[in-house]
Amino acid sequence: MKQSLITALILCSISWISVSGSESHTETVEGRPGGEVTLTCSNTSSRDALTLWLRVVDRTKASWISTMISSTGKPLYSEGIQNGRFSMSTNISTLSLQIKHVDVSDSGLYLCGFYIEGRYDFSTIHFNVKESDGTAKLMSLILGALTVLLLMIIIGLVVKITKLQKAANEEQNPQQPENRASEELNYAAVAFRSKTIKTREVEPNVVYASTR
Repeated sequence: MKQSLITALILCSISWISVSGSESHTETVEGRPGGEVTLTCSNTSSRDALTLWLRVVDRTKASWISTMISSTGKPLYSEGIQNGRFSMSTNISTLSLQIKHVDVSDSGLYLCGFYIEGRYDFSTIHFNVKESDGTAKLMSLILGALTVLLLMIIIGLVVKITKLQKAANEEQNPQQPENRASEELNYAAVAFRSKTIKTREVEPNVVYASTR
């Protein structure tokens, strides 16, 4: 009951907050998918105070994440993020929000605030989750290897199909080698006869003698 009442009071107190123009002094923090990151901000007053974390929704409205009544109390979390991934802590001078198993959907503008002397003092942090360079390189290597493998398979299929077509043609025309050999023999015989005829035509002069 007490926790529900505190939560209701916090939501009522921050319902009017507008974050338009609050990015003028925004700190940028980057993270990687599946990793872990800690967002921090400083308490300029160094006084123990009610602290809270918010996240900007639709660019103009703040959604409550967690709060602590004091540095010695336990943090309270919004029902929407009670999944163990968010962990809030403070040591009076510094307010921290740890996010585990970071996801791309965690990117956005975060607000950390201290309620001091009837007013909130907020700091803004822009959290940006980037895809891992190692993952991109690994995907490129995998795609390259698959491309080379596919090319080798295509070349192997082309060579195999060519051999099969050649074998099929030889089976359909088995007399082609014999005919070719016969043609070569005939050509050799004709050439030999032609050479013989030419030799006979060129005979030496013959001297004829008559006896009286």
